[in-house]
Amino acid sequence: MSGAMWSKIVAGVMIASGLLTLTMLYAAVAPAAAVQQMFGESIGGAMETVVVRNWGVLIGLMGALLILGALNPGSRRLALVVAGASKIAFIGLILAQGDRYLGGLGAAIAIDSVMIVLFAIFLLTGRRA
Repeated sequence: MSGAMWSKIVAGVMIASGLLTLTMLYAAVAPAAAVQQMFGESIGGAMETVVVRNWGVLIGLMGALLILGALNPGSRRLALVVAGASKIAFIGLILAQGDRYLGGLGAAIAIDSVMIVLFAIFLLTGRRA
């Protein structure tokens, strides 16, 4: 496979993952609804609302970083490492709760797991755009 084709594949996966990750901005706009949908629980007060909004913004920034990396080959490796580490942390934290949140977050965990594997493949192949 040519370097140009490989670069297009990596960029396409990063854009798709970035767009999916950007959907978490929903938590910044509607924190109570997002927590209810994903965790099946209610937000208890103003502090929790602030934390959930911040969480949504930070995850949204990971999505923006992936898109930036897709469009700027010089920043791809950094974007893949940082976003991948964020996704690993998220999955680890959710799985540490047992099956408590798998109902609402099972699909997100599956999709993020696929993305982590793809990111690792891209990073380990050593190909540069």
